[in-house]
Amino acid sequence: MKKPELLAYMRSHKLAVVGSRTENGAPQGALVGIATTDDFQVVFDTASTSRKHANFLRDARASVTFCGPDEQTLQFEGAAVSISMTQTEDAPYLDAYYAAWPDGRDRAKWPSIAYWRIAPRWARFSDYNRGPLIAEFTFPD
Repeated sequence: MKKPELLAYMRSHKLAVVGSRTENGAPQGALVGIATTDDFQVVFDTASTSRKHANFLRDARASVTFCGPDEQTLQFEGAAVSISMTQTEDAPYLDAYYAAWPDGRDRAKWPSIAYWRIAPRWARFSDYNRGPLIAEFTFPD
């Protein structure tokens, strides 16, 4: 598997589990609606009152888990970065999210909405249907 195939796999998913760490280091996971940008950034929205939002404000380390079809999975690690709704440089992330989730524009009106992106650092794709096929990727900081 090469990076173009990895990007296609990521974009074939609208849902993934985002992992964060609590103040005492305990893991937390949440299923979220995602979009993936051309440079492998995973974008999602959440309530600013959510645990993951508070966790990422304190500790940017993040994971994303993609599952399926069958016994295919992607483990993805990176840094959580807050997305501004008003900064021009963040507009492409919002555009990518709204392209995947048109109803996200309605949620943008919520007073407690927050947007995040996970900037990639490491990924491992596994396909146990093929014996297993495992491919690791690293991304520059």
